[in-house]
Amino acid sequence: MQPLFASDQPATVLVAGGSRGIGRALVEALLQRQDIGRIYVLARHWSEPAGDPREQRLCVDLTDPQVLHGLGEQLRAECLRLDLLINCVGLLHEPDGLQPEKRLADVQLDWLLQSFTVNAAVPLLLARELLPLLRGRHLCRFASLSARVGSIGDNRLGGWYAYRAAKAAQNMLLRTFAIEWARLNPNGCCLLLHPGTTDTGLSAPFQANVPEGRLFAPAFVAERLLQVIAGHGPADSGNFYAWDGQPIPW
Repeated sequence: MQPLFASDQPATVLVAGGSRGIGRALVEALLQRQDIGRIYVLARHWSEPAGDPREQRLCVDLTDPQVLHGLGEQLRAECLRLDLLINCVGLLHEPDGLQPEKRLADVQLDWLLQSFTVNAAVPLLLARELLPLLRGRHLCRFASLSARVGSIGDNRLGGWYAYRAAKAAQNMLLRTFAIEWARLNPNGCCLLLHPGTTDTGLSAPFQANVPEGRLFAPAFVAERLLQVIAGHGPADSGNFYAWDGQPIPW
């Protein structure tokens, strides 16, 4: 397994969507490491300050272009590079509101656009704004949570139009970014990751039919995703993997 970070200086990490679920578990796992210098953790809202001085919590609406631009300016002023960026932002349903479509008649334009904004555009726009911190020759990874249901080749059940299509769009956008990024940092690696069905608020309404042993705790998923990230380097950039390291067809 390759090292997660270069050894020349303490690592600077950013986790988008790090206030709960898988994102929070990833932050907590990373804070157990001694080679972490600082973790920027993004969320819409924070209810309490961070307990570890290395964790810098930022309130950010990643769907707002001006806020995203301001985030980029702030980070460029505070650090010289990012060693790891993990995007955990995602939208599958709204509490007491819109849900994944079961049939074509359920499709609504506003829900399609909202899903594409959060699930596809946000990770790419993060890459755009933070590209100056990803350039260079340092070992650097950009990982984003996708989903197996975003695989066109693996789609056998149908339904979930907006979420499936938005995750498929994210896969294409970030694979395209990976090709450009390779020219700007030959040691960069962009990965699309399927975390499996995890016991979080995102999956809560859909857990009833999950097979026994296939509903994972966030801490387990965070550990496995970090192993997958560490196990892949520049030659694997732009590829799509499950939590167990197995490749997923596009």
